[in-house]
Amino acid sequence: MKKLLIALLIAALGTGAVSAQDWAKARLEKSPRHLEWIKVDHDGRTVNCFIGYPEVKEKAPVVLVIHEIFGLSDWVRGVVDQLAEAGYIAIAPDLLSGMAPGGGGTAELGGVDSVRKAISSLPAEQITLDLNATAAYATKLPAANGKLAVVGFCWGGGQSFRYATNNKDLKAAFVFYGTGPENPSDIARIAAPVEGFYAGNDARVGATVPKSTELMKAAGKTYEPVTYDGAGHGFMRAGEEPKANEANKKARDESWKRLLGELKKL
Repeated sequence: MKKLLIALLIAALGTGAVSAQDWAKARLEKSPRHLEWIKVDHDGRTVNCFIGYPEVKEKAPVVLVIHEIFGLSDWVRGVVDQLAEAGYIAIAPDLLSGMAPGGGGTAELGGVDSVRKAISSLPAEQITLDLNATAAYATKLPAANGKLAVVGFCWGGGQSFRYATNNKDLKAAFVFYGTGPENPSDIARIAAPVEGFYAGNDARVGATVPKSTELMKAAGKTYEPVTYDGAGHGFMRAGEEPKANEANKKARDESWKRLLGELKKL
């Protein structure tokens, strides 16, 4: 009996991060927009992606959404929907596709720790190829106008910055509390403006911003970092939670307004 109780407790802890996003899932289920799962095949891999379409008359730009270290969660899918609501074709690849037993992805890995471990083992080249294939799929859609931007959060924020070094066709890169490349030769390949969104209470990432600023300036690149005082790492997600603190909520709202303002410039 004792072993059974321990097993149930472990299971509950493992699903805590998922149940904590029930609010995001509930909002998704009420969305009037066309949202769907699609598969992108490339180089012997199949990447599961969540895509949202805007209700607009003209062709729309594409926003590639890179998930947090927690994988393709309900909250990330909610970001896709919110970007579609704002007038963009948004697509989020599950970069953990095929990494779970049986070929599954984020949902099949079974818990936050397993997801973190799987993400830490992803080869950089595989991530780039997955992102390239997803971007190619979305920008070639009949409803797309060919313009591409990337936005990433947490681990995905760092990947957004890195992707800017690998895709010269990007029109903009948006980095939410993610670290930047440290090699000047990587920075030299960046062609798009990079907008940074950072938390005041996040020294781990915040301490890297001066170096990124220095490298980007030395290379003659556009980099606009903004730090939101009082907010914690992950404030875009935390600021949407029903019990969000005021600092995270304020940072989230200001950042979202800024993001949409920059996307309008595409």
